[in-house]
Amino acid sequence: MTDKGRKSSLRWILLAVVAVILLILIATGTFVVRQNEYGVILQFGAVKDVKDRPGLYLKVPFMQTVTTLPNTVLLYDLPVSDLLSADKTSLIADCFAIWSIQDPRLFIETLSGSIENAESRINANVYNALKTVMSSMTRDQIISGRSGAVVEAIMANIGDSFTRYGIHLQAVETKKIDLPDDNKSAVYARMISERNNIAAGYLADGEKQAKEIRNEADKQVEITVAEAKARAEILKAEGDAEYMRILSEVYDTEDEADFYTFMIALDALKKSMTGEQKTLILDASSPIAQIFY
Repeated sequence: MTDKGRKSSLRWILLAVVAVILLILIATGTFVVRQNEYGVILQFGAVKDVKDRPGLYLKVPFMQTVTTLPNTVLLYDLPVSDLLSADKTSLIADCFAIWSIQDPRLFIETLSGSIENAESRINANVYNALKTVMSSMTRDQIISGRSGAVVEAIMANIGDSFTRYGIHLQAVETKKIDLPDDNKSAVYARMISERNNIAAGYLADGEKQAKEIRNEADKQVEITVAEAKARAEILKAEGDAEYMRILSEVYDTEDEADFYTFMIALDALKKSMTGEQKTLILDASSPIAQIFY
């Protein structure tokens, strides 16, 4: 091989080596951050920088490494828990937490950037809050407020305790809060008995009020009827008095009085002649007999 050929070969080998080195530098000195993730640059294990937007970024080859964390809403399903209410009723709570990584730097420094460590911390904190809230409420309060008051009380109890881990806890929701299977029947029977007692109390109160209303109504009816009868007697007496006054004016002479007596006697005779027998036997001193003399 001539000197010219040898130089040409060395040139190509050098170019190939440089290309390989450039490829290695590009491969180790760049990284891509995708949608819905954080790109965290680590230098000797410490967080150097955080990239929270998708794109192509540079890092120092061999000195810096890159790890990614989810930049999206995460869901953690807590294990089913056995808890006691304020009235010592055993309940089963099935909950889940909705959370996200808010500060990747803190998340890595406190939880080593591990989702499992974060879920373990969420499980402990939420369980303690759930236990505290449930133990301060009765069974009926828990069951009736499981989708509102209970959740609000849990979130209030947790507060901002996750901030130091770089975690944002968005919500804690309950899938189910129920009685254990082994004592459901007994508790339901007791609840039915309590409701029946309440219903019986309402029924007794209703019957008492109904009786009082009926008695008052009967009393008012009696008063109204008595007043009506009294008024009727007064009107009747006034009518009789007016009738007698009119008669006294009409029959104010002896002949007119005798005629009136005669007409009264005839009316009485007519009323006494009833049935098929028309024979009337009168005493001679009878006022009716006197009109025939």
